[in-house]
Amino acid sequence: MIFITVGSQKFQFNRLLKAVDELVVSGTVKDTVFAQTGYSDYEPQHYEYKQFLNRDEFAEMEGKADIIITHGGTGAIIGAVKKGKKVVAVPRLTKYGEHVDDHQLQLIEQFTRSNLISSCENLDELGDVLEEVKTKEFDSYQSNTEKYLESIDNYICRFK
Repeated sequence: MIFITVGSQKFQFNRLLKAVDELVVSGTVKDTVFAQTGYSDYEPQHYEYKQFLNRDEFAEMEGKADIIITHGGTGAIIGAVKKGKKVVAVPRLTKYGEHVDDHQLQLIEQFTRSNLISSCENLDELGDVLEEVKTKEFDSYQSNTEKYLESIDNYICRFK
């Protein structure tokens, strides 16, 4: 199953939802697809969707998914890779009115370079990226939280 999440910020991501609809129609995507569409006004015609999911519904869909297609939000990406999901991240871009700036390009690039996700900047390539991600091996996510906390603790202890 493919789960699409576009986040909950007040920006549409019609471009991604339409691209997946087209891939389902063409037969390129044969998997079951479900989308959380957020503030997008495009209504998918060939897969199920809901505008917003509560935490339990989101966790259920994320748990069922083999592949997660997401916007370039850090929380959405980290949440999916922590659960060992295969992630395809598509950046929201200002030129399409999808965000206020293009910072998602840099975030996605960093996660991709770390071999945690696959990226898709050009939606004409989404079908190919989805096919490639099925067999691609990704690295496991390693949190740096403990290292940062230890570093802060060591710094504070110097002044005691």
